[in-house]
Amino acid sequence: MSNRLARADVPVEVTWDLSDLFADDAAWESELQAVAGALSAISAYQGRLGHDAATLHDGLNALESLQLRMARLGTFAHLRLAQDGTDAQHQAAVARVSALHARVDAGTSFVDAEILALPEGRLPDWMAAEPGLADFEVWLNDLLEQRPHRLGAETERALAALGEVLDAPAMIYNRAKAGDMQFASFTDDTGAVQANSFNGFESRFEMHADAGVRRAAWASFSAGLKAFQQTCAATFATEVGKNVALARLRGHSGAEAYLLQPHHIPQAVYTNTLDLIQTGLAPHMQRYARLRQRVLGLDQLLHCDLKAPLDPEFNPHMSYEDGCALILQALAVMGPDYLDFARRAMTRRWVDRADNIGKSSGAFCASPYGVHPYILITWSDTMRNVFTLAHELGHGGHFDLAMRHQHFVNLYPAMPFIEAPSIMNEMLLAQHILAGSQEPRLRRSVILQVLGTYHHNFVTHLLEAELQRQLYALAEGGGAITAAVLNQTKGRILARFWGDTVTIDDGARMTWMRQPHYYMGLYPYTYAVGLVAATAMSLRIQREGAPAVQRWLGVLKAGGTKKPLALMQMAGIDLASPQPIHDAVAYVGRLVDELETSFA
Repeated sequence: MSNRLARADVPVEVTWDLSDLFADDAAWESELQAVAGALSAISAYQGRLGHDAATLHDGLNALESLQLRMARLGTFAHLRLAQDGTDAQHQAAVARVSALHARVDAGTSFVDAEILALPEGRLPDWMAAEPGLADFEVWLNDLLEQRPHRLGAETERALAALGEVLDAPAMIYNRAKAGDMQFASFTDDTGAVQANSFNGFESRFEMHADAGVRRAAWASFSAGLKAFQQTCAATFATEVGKNVALARLRGHSGAEAYLLQPHHIPQAVYTNTLDLIQTGLAPHMQRYARLRQRVLGLDQLLHCDLKAPLDPEFNPHMSYEDGCALILQALAVMGPDYLDFARRAMTRRWVDRADNIGKSSGAFCASPYGVHPYILITWSDTMRNVFTLAHELGHGGHFDLAMRHQHFVNLYPAMPFIEAPSIMNEMLLAQHILAGSQEPRLRRSVILQVLGTYHHNFVTHLLEAELQRQLYALAEGGGAITAAVLNQTKGRILARFWGDTVTIDDGARMTWMRQPHYYMGLYPYTYAVGLVAATAMSLRIQREGAPAVQRWLGVLKAGGTKKPLALMQMAGIDLASPQPIHDAVAYVGRLVDELETSFA
């Protein structure tokens, strides 16, 4: 039997307090009805946005207010589903928000159409006449860039109305993962029966020191995935097919171009990220894999051995309180304002750290505008938890600053920048620990943690991106995406990267089933972009100190007012050049060098 608690039995102090979003279910329900009613107020602007600058300004303000309220409604529903995906009431709430979102999108689609129908030059004139439109300048310019790919007003309205259907692949995957996938218990070498789950495997068994436990859990986990591979493959194929169809419908050169448009980066940056990191990093990671096999004393290194501890006896217990204290010490370089945010986040129940049945795996940070960020993590008293919490606080600190300096419409930068602030905090944490200790085993432990971050972003997520690249090319060429194709393609990608250092078994081939990122456009590669930027920035802070920190804080406050490359440029990083990628890969090589020396 599972020893995990039901959500209702979890101590309240380890859960988040969602009452800052809505006092209770009744308050959420009331706001849901109110937002549905407010849609008619937006409709009053239909056919009038082209009259004058003041009317356009009023209409955009009304739209922003409605979208902000929708975001808060959706955040509450999705956070409750994340805390317990088995709860039917939570599932229903997300479905209701999704349906309302589709209604709102359809009911407000006229806004884009009417703005794009304005005569050439009208918008600049109006922006000069109405200062309030400056708040929407970035949004308006982004909209104008989409003009070549916009369809007729009726078609756009129809696509908006189908939003719930178009988002269905993500919903189906997440519902299956949270509510349906079951993993059989397994017996370890001592004869003890161990319960397995998504969270249990990823937060505990995958990093277990005992190879027998680790591999038994891997077999159980792989069998659980295999039982759902046909359903997940059909869901994945539907997502790919949807994006290929939409790209063609909108006249893009391909699905990649369509999905990269909202990222606001040249396609060359995307291509360089995938190609240069895979080519340059593979030799370093293969050295790391050979070191792993030697230190662990294994006849072969399986995919499930890639996170096994190399010095399991040195595994300091990290309580939540101790982890928070360490993070605050590491983030002191960011200044008192940033530090105050981190302290409040970790002590005022903005963090959900419980492990309960139905809880979403992994970790994330949600930042509802006008409230405060919420962080989900499953705490298991490890140093890896500390790095993960620092990561999510990076997201939270970013949006806490952006919320205080930007309108809702300008809060979020494009995806390629999203992961940089979070990974930056991990780098600062590692630098702090290494600067404060020459103790060999502690330094080795921290280097392993940092290599875990690079593995996560430069290997796991980047190879997800490579899978996307190959699958979209396959679909555009008329090929079918099935479970067998997904397994084979993922297996080839892993084998090419790891060479002969890692045995690619069936479980490794099915790792495409573990992440929701495939349903978020071309999200996976952005982790690597963020790590490249964070590596460059953290090294600058080491060299320059306060001036570099102030530049970085200015970037965070800018929110989404600039495009990703311009944000990086504000910090002094030129991501249009491949040099930062080469520098980051070289840094990984130096870490592996030191680790090899440590185990010599």
